[in-house]
Amino acid sequence: MVDIREVPEADIDRAQELAYLVFHDRPEAQARERHRALLARCARLGAYDGDALVGFMAAHAFRLSVPGGADLPAPGLTFVSVAPTHRRRGVLTGLMDEQLRRARAGGSPLVVLWASEAAIYGRFGYGPATQGATIEIDSTRPLALRIDPDPRPLRLIGPDEAATVIAPFHEAARTTRAGRPSRSAERWSEEWLCERDEEDEELSPPRIIVLGEPGEPVAGYALYRTKHQDEGAPARGPGLVRVDELEAATPAVAAALWQCLASLDLTGRVSAWGRPLDDPLLHFAADRDQVRVTAQFPALWLRLVDVRAALTARSWAAPVELVLALSDARLPANAGRFRLKAGPGGATYEPAGADPDLTLDVRELAACYLGGTRVEELVAAGLVTEHTPGAAAALDAALHTRLLPHTADEF
Repeated sequence: MVDIREVPEADIDRAQELAYLVFHDRPEAQARERHRALLARCARLGAYDGDALVGFMAAHAFRLSVPGGADLPAPGLTFVSVAPTHRRRGVLTGLMDEQLRRARAGGSPLVVLWASEAAIYGRFGYGPATQGATIEIDSTRPLALRIDPDPRPLRLIGPDEAATVIAPFHEAARTTRAGRPSRSAERWSEEWLCERDEEDEELSPPRIIVLGEPGEPVAGYALYRTKHQDEGAPARGPGLVRVDELEAATPAVAAALWQCLASLDLTGRVSAWGRPLDDPLLHFAADRDQVRVTAQFPALWLRLVDVRAALTARSWAAPVELVLALSDARLPANAGRFRLKAGPGGATYEPAGADPDLTLDVRELAACYLGGTRVEELVAAGLVTEHTPGAAAALDAALHTRLLPHTADEF
């Protein structure tokens, strides 16, 4: 029988070694120090078999943007690890249940994570709430556009300027798209702007291009790294531009940034991982053979810890009144029949005795919560039962957001 309890700072090194064992990793000393500093800032839970640490998880103190611009507490799970000697013995279940209990007791209506294995987390009530895409540009020729790029000047800035120049722009942009975790100064410096990329040491240090007149607030930025020779290219072939993030106030600003990235000397391919599915580039690119989506994947997984608090905190695009029969095997307080009455003026969510219009699990409601998954799709998949014709469409109309939820903040 394992004991689930907080992991003291003195055991962080043990927790790291467990995670490296589980993920078959052997980081260099600099990465280990960065991981240790990260875990020191996180809430930590461990599963102990006697004195042995056999399970571990940590949680970032994130806040998450939800539709309407609200910012909700949402612990971000990371370093989830179970020793190979203790698999299938309830260790992960014990850790997850305790983490959910603590999140609810602490007033966090949501918990989020990135899944290393997508098959695991659904059974704990998590649903894939955002999707990401990898977009690639053939930059061996000029990027053809259907709109005029913003003519204002582009300039390079150093990573030391990011905190005052691009971090405020990113923070403001979070309110316009749901699903984005907050970024601390430490995350900016240790994750986005670190000198060496942990996964590919051949990549350059981070480069930052901003658009806007000097001395004025920026209208957009691109954060990228380059590699002298693209993988698979012949000797002395063109290099790669890897775009880690591009934020723009208008489509014309985005066009100027993409055009600049695609014109970098000695490069022949631009690869942007984790872009939103509704990226404007996919529409204003003149040649879709030149700009291609090469992958699409579930990104942020979300768990509704306090369904009532979560539903009443977000905005609603259209009026809806439905009775939901909701199941939640891990947090019984969420389970039951509830009347959702929502619209542009707000929402209420109260117990109801009437017959349900929709029957669904908390996992499916989590996938739809940010507006990235349509309820009608889940009805068609047999995962949601529609008792009243049109109920799923009505809920979809109310959950609709102008922009799809999206984040590239893997953690």
